[in-house]
Amino acid sequence: MNQADWRRRALWLSGLTIAYNLVEGLVSMAFGWADDSVALFGFGADSFIEVGSALLVLWKLLDHGNLERERQATRSIGWLFLFLGAGIAGGALLQLTAQRHPPTTVPGLVISALSLSFMTFLWRAKLQAAKALDSATLEADAACSLACIQLSVVLFAGSLLFLLAPALWWVDAAAALGLALLIGKEGLGMVRAARSQTFTGGCGCGH
Repeated sequence: MNQADWRRRALWLSGLTIAYNLVEGLVSMAFGWADDSVALFGFGADSFIEVGSALLVLWKLLDHGNLERERQATRSIGWLFLFLGAGIAGGALLQLTAQRHPPTTVPGLVISALSLSFMTFLWRAKLQAAKALDSATLEADAACSLACIQLSVVLFAGSLLFLLAPALWWVDAAAALGLALLIGKEGLGMVRAARSQTFTGGCGCGH
């Protein structure tokens, strides 16, 4: 493929990322709220912030972005990640204190399994496009997809463990704490990237 074809593929991948995360976020938060699962609800909330990151990347690819404004937007999204991580951690600690747990983690298991397969596809496709276009922005976007994979692994492992051993009532809260740490790390990376003199735009996860 030529550069124009790779560019169109990169735009298509960014649009696909936005659409998938919107659906994933809505479904995850709905099931998380209904089943009293802090881990699943937090996973869904993270999806919406990922949409903001993907929009920044799409904006960059379309060459309509002002770099300084993009830097401010990236910093703001990074802070949202940090606040979200703190909120999820607080909810998980309250869940541990009250010794509460969701009635089932089947929705979390299904959603995380789907996310693992789809985000792995996106990650690999974005890495190919980043290499072909020699794009730091696309490379950073691929790093965001890898971060989503890590979140999915934590949610999947926690959901599977609770399904196999329901007596482990604390598993959902423990998974939520793991998600909070990963989300906080991602947010910190974005804030640091936005402050860097070498900032090129888009998601800061790869910096």
